[in-house]
Amino acid sequence: MEEGIVYVLKNPAFPSLVKIGITTRSEVQIRMSELYTTGVPLPFECAYAGKVDNVKKVEAALHQAFSNSRINPSREFFELDESQAIAILQLITNEDVTPIVSDELEKVDEVSKVAGKKYQNKRRPPLNFIEMGFSIGDELKTADGGFSCFIAEEKKVKFNDEIMSLTRCTRTIKELEYNIQPTPHWYFNGKSLTDIYDETYNFED
Repeated sequence: MEEGIVYVLKNPAFPSLVKIGITTRSEVQIRMSELYTTGVPLPFECAYAGKVDNVKKVEAALHQAFSNSRINPSREFFELDESQAIAILQLITNEDVTPIVSDELEKVDEVSKVAGKKYQNKRRPPLNFIEMGFSIGDELKTADGGFSCFIAEEKKVKFNDEIMSLTRCTRTIKELEYNIQPTPHWYFNGKSLTDIYDETYNFED
């Protein structure tokens, strides 16, 4: 049984995919540098990383759990929302080491980081509720109907009498310490906010 780190990575060049892989604390620097090769156009970003007791067993279990979403049996990429993998991983990790992995990923050259940010912004425009056809005061609900927030500004919502971004609102209700893509978790009149976003900006993965 080997202790190690299981990580969930995102890449703006592949917005619908997550990479689920493993490394050890002593080799994390080497592993992260290997990921950004000439075959990958933009740097990876760490959505979550956790230390576990039996790293290979945990990785195999996650890969099996999401096997239907795996796009290539010889690659560690899965077509799913990162929150799905993170939710399972958090139940079995001994320590959140996301900052450690993120620090190593941040060591890619500055030109690459800027290119990644520009591409991401171009690829997925920021949420603008007015552009998406909403009116101030419109109510958004979570999938289970347990939480609601209200459109307050073109890029802000009101939750518990506080104005905030939808990303922060999602973090708050899910009690997370990191950001996740908020649109899959909200609905308007029974329609997914992701669908409304995609229709507005003609976005296709």
